[in-house]
Amino acid sequence: MTRKQFLQTLQLGVYSFLFGKFNFSTSIASPQKKGIKNWLWLHPWNNISDDEYKKRFDKIKESGIDAILPNIYGSWRALYTSQHLPYAEPLLEKLLPFAKSSGLEVHAWMWTMICNIENILEKHPNWFAVNRNGESTIEKPAYVNYYRFMCPNNIEVQEFITKTVTELSNYSELTGVHLDYVRYPDVILAERLQKKYDIVQDKEYPEYDYCYCETCKKLFKDESGIDISKDENAETKILWKQFRYDSLTKFINNKLIPAAKKKNKVITAAVFPNWENVRQQWSKWNLDGVHPMLYNDFYNENVEWIVKNIIKGKQSLNSATKLFSGLMVDSFDPREFKTTITKAIEANADGVSLFAYHSMKDGHWESLKELTKSSQ
Repeated sequence: MTRKQFLQTLQLGVYSFLFGKFNFSTSIASPQKKGIKNWLWLHPWNNISDDEYKKRFDKIKESGIDAILPNIYGSWRALYTSQHLPYAEPLLEKLLPFAKSSGLEVHAWMWTMICNIENILEKHPNWFAVNRNGESTIEKPAYVNYYRFMCPNNIEVQEFITKTVTELSNYSELTGVHLDYVRYPDVILAERLQKKYDIVQDKEYPEYDYCYCETCKKLFKDESGIDISKDENAETKILWKQFRYDSLTKFINNKLIPAAKKKNKVITAAVFPNWENVRQQWSKWNLDGVHPMLYNDFYNENVEWIVKNIIKGKQSLNSATKLFSGLMVDSFDPREFKTTITKAIEANADGVSLFAYHSMKDGHWESLKELTKSSQ
């Protein structure tokens, strides 16, 4: 079956469902057979039995998910046996064999540029990003207390984060590493979030504009001859933005990707559709895949906005990097969920990434299963 035929079959299933004239038990072809891969973000469970682990993973796989993204490091403690991070419990080690038994890929989801480890905050204040007002994310994090972003140009920060990627990549049963918060703080929030935090961001305000630490300012001056503290004309601002885009790009391409590839791991990242607002030029990253978080409700947009961003994203990427459309499950009832997945695949996404397991209701599971069930 060609991709076009698959999409026609998928559409037929959705439209017939809407009009109550179609029996899914003998229809929808499996996306898995045509190179479509579906992903699911989840938080590992620490209080369930081995049987329950197996039961949940079997359900995930049977519903049409191919790869899971368990949150293994979320800026405080590691959920694997780490030699350099504070260690909570070995949940990665526990879930890997059950996921493998169920036929699921496992990609360890790790927070990248954010760090809330007390020992690091106390001993390495120079690791953390500084805004245009000269305020560190340690003392005055933007928006929420955990937004303690580090500077991507600090060599010690690069080594610290690379160690985490290296440690995770050493797990033979792990398929890949998934980078999250691999960016700067939002200089401008999505529209709905501005309302949530009762702020108006009609331009880039200094308290949200990072990073102006001494390391960044010196590197920029060495490269451009410009002192950003004294010269911020229109042309300089463009150069300064590109410097920060490139700072992340170099770190990812030159440090993190090689660390994963040394152990033959897949490496992907959760990214923003409005990448300029987080200085995240992910179209230049040499990743195996990107998962743009197309959470339309955050932007007060509809499903067509998701489609437009998939098309735009695919056009910006090199052919080696796949795009998986990140969808916020809470935004859709089961019928909308099904239609949105169909439109994402029609727009040439290589699959969908669902946020998150805890938001999946019975209707969502059933809709996903119907869409991905193999033909009989």
